[in-house]
Amino acid sequence: MTDTLDTLPTPCLILDRAVLRRNVRRMTDRLKPAGLQLRPHLKTAKSVDVGRLATAAFDGRITVSTLAEAKYFAGGGFKDILYGVGIVPSKLPAVSALRRQGVNLRVVTDNMTVAKAIADAAKGGDDFSVFIEIDSGGGRAGLPYPDLSHLVPIARVLTGGANVELAGVMTHGGHSYHENTPDGIARVAEQERQAVVAAATQLRDAGIPCPIVSAGSTPTAMHARSFEGLTEMRPGVFVFNDLDQAGIGSCGDGDIALSVMASVIGHYPHRNQLLIDAGALALSKDISAQEFMPKAGYGFIKDAPVKDLAVIACSQEHGFVQADAPLPYDKLPIGSRVRVWPNHACITAAAYDRYHVVDSEESDGRTVVATYDRINGW
Repeated sequence: MTDTLDTLPTPCLILDRAVLRRNVRRMTDRLKPAGLQLRPHLKTAKSVDVGRLATAAFDGRITVSTLAEAKYFAGGGFKDILYGVGIVPSKLPAVSALRRQGVNLRVVTDNMTVAKAIADAAKGGDDFSVFIEIDSGGGRAGLPYPDLSHLVPIARVLTGGANVELAGVMTHGGHSYHENTPDGIARVAEQERQAVVAAATQLRDAGIPCPIVSAGSTPTAMHARSFEGLTEMRPGVFVFNDLDQAGIGSCGDGDIALSVMASVIGHYPHRNQLLIDAGALALSKDISAQEFMPKAGYGFIKDAPVKDLAVIACSQEHGFVQADAPLPYDKLPIGSRVRVWPNHACITAAAYDRYHVVDSEESDGRTVVATYDRINGW
């Protein structure tokens, strides 16, 4: 029997394939004319099926955020994988094990301690491909631009012996998530570009090859006004989008491919609320969308019968749904189903082991046309 949105158990994760495909086409149309490769950050989707769609127009390179993801995507046929979280020496044997299987699993560092550990491990015969990370203003990881005084010394340690390739430099303009105008995001995109291109130039001026110059977030990929000097971009959430991206201006409401389906389990007119069976575990407690959408709560209800109907509070398995206007309980009877747009798709999806795929163009948007698995854990 084929499942539909009326028969699936709740809460569950719904993915509209038609919207996913549109989102991929839009990013492809942004990057292809600029001559850039797309290395999508698949920490969002954690799905081989989504990864294949995202890379179909490119050469298949991807980014991941855990070694579990690296093994999973390698098993799905992906061979050029950037593990985009700073590596530590204790994880180098796991990296080498995958590389010996023919997977070009690349690692990232921003410090001399790890650079020396990689160089030492390479003396034993294992080979490595390494990116040096640059902080372009987000204040997370990376050598802080414009003070790149440690860049060349780290690169020389990495390349001083055999079996280590300096693949290039990378950065992530995460501070773009705190802008919500095209000009504001473009300004961060230019900071991102200038920082990583300056790092590549410094290496080349020192006689050290730097073949890959990697940048990217979904907002900067969508709003950058120049890609000069870059070779690839690494956006991730663009495949699904979410309320945070809609608030930023990276997408519109119609570009959100992911939702959590939940059942209405109670009516509470005395407080103008209803309850659904999707709480903190099903939705996450990420409130990023509230920066530019203060009424988003823990997610807006898709196709709601009243304006700004949102999950305004969560306990573990309960979502408290409310709006400013009186709730039309007759349109949301107990047992009926609602779909919640996530604030942050990456975090919401992490609670689930699969996507129930519908298609609003090739099908009726309610019949499950496929199931995509996903990898969780580290």
